[in-house]
Amino acid sequence: MIALIQRVSAAQVSVDNNVIGKIGAGLLVLLGVEQGDDTTVASKLADKVIGYRVFSDEQGKMNLNLQQVAGELLVVSQFTLAADTQKGMRPSFSKGAAANTARELYDFFSEHCRQRGVKTENGQFAADMQVTLTNDGPVTFWLQC
Repeated sequence: MIALIQRVSAAQVSVDNNVIGKIGAGLLVLLGVEQGDDTTVASKLADKVIGYRVFSDEQGKMNLNLQQVAGELLVVSQFTLAADTQKGMRPSFSKGAAANTARELYDFFSEHCRQRGVKTENGQFAADMQVTLTNDGPVTFWLQC
């Protein structure tokens, strides 16, 4: 499972020109689910996203996590993160999880974050979405479990 996280001052996701998820300061999470991922992996990655220290402390050092700054999450499914780009000029998606498994783990990941007390908004699984964000920093990390 892969999470591309971006520290944002604001982010939103729209489907058919309707905003379906919107956050203030926090993290935008683009989430890719791979074959072999399960709820154990999803829990571990969700905990890592929540606990990852990417927010500045009083000295300006990245030393605080999402909960310490009362940040929010916007989780958007992103199957292209599971692409194999090693060969040729066209990505292969053979490493991605089957759609039903990916949807279940995407929902599980988001619910796990909510249960940890983090305000969590979502995109729409498998939809054509438009994501708008203001990357704060910019700060972007690739997390994988």
